[in-house]
Amino acid sequence: MTSNKFKKVFRRRYLKRLSQFEQLSDQTSDNFEKNFIKRLSRLENVRLFTATWILGLSLLIFLVAVQTLNLSNYFQTLQPVPGGNLNEGILGGYSNSNPIYASSAVDQSVSSLVFAGLMRYDNNNHLVGSLASSYTVDSSGLNYTFILRPNLKWQDGKKLTSSDVKFTFDLIKSPDAQSPLFSSWQGITITTPNISTVVFSLPNPLSSFPYSLTTGILPEHILKSIQPANMRTIDFDTITPIGSGPFKLTAVKTSGITPQTSKQTIELSAYEDYWQGRPKLDQIRIQAFNDQSAMTSSFNSKTIDSMSGLTDFPASKNKNTIIYSFPLTAANMIFFKTSSGVLADKNVRNALLQATNQKQIISSLSYKTKAVNEPLLEDQLGYNKGYAQHSFDLSNANTILNSDGWIMSKDGYRYKGGTKLSISLTSSDSSESLRNANLLKSQWKAVGLDLKLNILNESNLQYSISYHNYQALLYGISLGVDPDVYVYWDSSQADPRSPFRLNLSEYSSASADGSLQAGRTRLDPGLRVIKYQPFLTAWQSDAPAVGLYQPRYLYLSNSKINGLAASSINSSTDRYNNVVNWEIRQAKVTN
Repeated sequence: MTSNKFKKVFRRRYLKRLSQFEQLSDQTSDNFEKNFIKRLSRLENVRLFTATWILGLSLLIFLVAVQTLNLSNYFQTLQPVPGGNLNEGILGGYSNSNPIYASSAVDQSVSSLVFAGLMRYDNNNHLVGSLASSYTVDSSGLNYTFILRPNLKWQDGKKLTSSDVKFTFDLIKSPDAQSPLFSSWQGITITTPNISTVVFSLPNPLSSFPYSLTTGILPEHILKSIQPANMRTIDFDTITPIGSGPFKLTAVKTSGITPQTSKQTIELSAYEDYWQGRPKLDQIRIQAFNDQSAMTSSFNSKTIDSMSGLTDFPASKNKNTIIYSFPLTAANMIFFKTSSGVLADKNVRNALLQATNQKQIISSLSYKTKAVNEPLLEDQLGYNKGYAQHSFDLSNANTILNSDGWIMSKDGYRYKGGTKLSISLTSSDSSESLRNANLLKSQWKAVGLDLKLNILNESNLQYSISYHNYQALLYGISLGVDPDVYVYWDSSQADPRSPFRLNLSEYSSASADGSLQAGRTRLDPGLRVIKYQPFLTAWQSDAPAVGLYQPRYLYLSNSKINGLAASSINSSTDRYNNVVNWEIRQAKVTN
């Protein structure tokens, strides 16, 4: 009974819900037809409306992007930024970065990057403190006291102190170490009152002494156990140097098997704790080339970014090459060997001086420079144009030679007692020197002199200079900022027993000697000027050399090196004076 009743109720509910579902289905069908099927005709209008809005929105986005780009160009500029690696090519080979031995262009370049001295030169070529923050000299001019900067560190993290400074110069003073700087430090004692103070006591006053303190300092804690006699042959000198300079050496690689293809690569990374702060470059790679054409080829293919060691532009120079021409505080001269032969005659020397057309030689150069007319440069203390050498005067040159008994022959040369007026001129084989030598041959032929040219490569030239194996020498000498030119003109420096024998003219004058000695031992600038006057007078009268011009140091780059400016420098490595601020990368920076 109950079961039948339940079935009837269930059936009624089922039929009712089925009816409701059918009604809902009919309504859905009617709505779909009314709201979709019947409106399909309007879809084209909707599509057009939608496309118009999409197009408008796209145009708006494009215009905003263009405006943003224009605004970014207005508010942002392309500026140099830190980072990047510089690949620098240098002519020569790498053998020793130790600052008390480094001699080649490559050695000195690596050494100046790895090691730091007490003093350095700034961008204006002024001597300023490096590891030393300051120095004083006492009234006697004998004692120089240097104070080190605080918190100096070696590249291995050890503390740099005054003991390292003393160790370095005591090592130079040791004859067993055989440093080329040996003779310059004899008689000088070094004391260290505390870890940040160094006192140098000189046997005699020397006004140019601070200029000798740019030599890199060595780490005592690494080298103190090495015997001085063995110092030239240790790994420290080549592959494991530890300095306190702006870059640390990380690798030395060699490639190539022939002289033309041989290349050494020295990799140096920025030193984080350098006293001036971390360099902006991440790395410098120095590639040493034995062959100039190989280096130029690498430069043109942009395998290297810059190159140095050339005296003139390569014929294949890229038109976009950046040229840095650094005026050197040096003098290119013709040195007459005054101790023997025809050039011992003062009259012949003066005649050749006045037969030299200096202006023609300077105008033949590919760069502008200053003339050298004295043993001092224009910007040096003591220079006085009143002591300039005699100027070009062909007529007077002939008169001097006539008076001296040199008679012009029909063959266009002069003779005296059957001896022909003839000398040889030794010069390097660089394009600039060769051009100058040929100009001199033509100029001196005009007064009846037969000039023989002895053109040598660099190694043979240095051998000839070391032994003074020449009659006249076309060469350049480095003078620096200070006017102390004692090593070039004092008679003691012509002696074969002299360590350097840099008196290339073998010039001897008692007046000049006394003046040079007096000038270098006076600290007062005004007094030094007075003391140098007898030397300048004697040099002007005796004509031991012919001044030509100040040379330049040529540095070529494939792109601009920000922070590098072609200002006056004393040596090729002084191009690194501002290396901590060199930048080669560029990026857009908001103003």
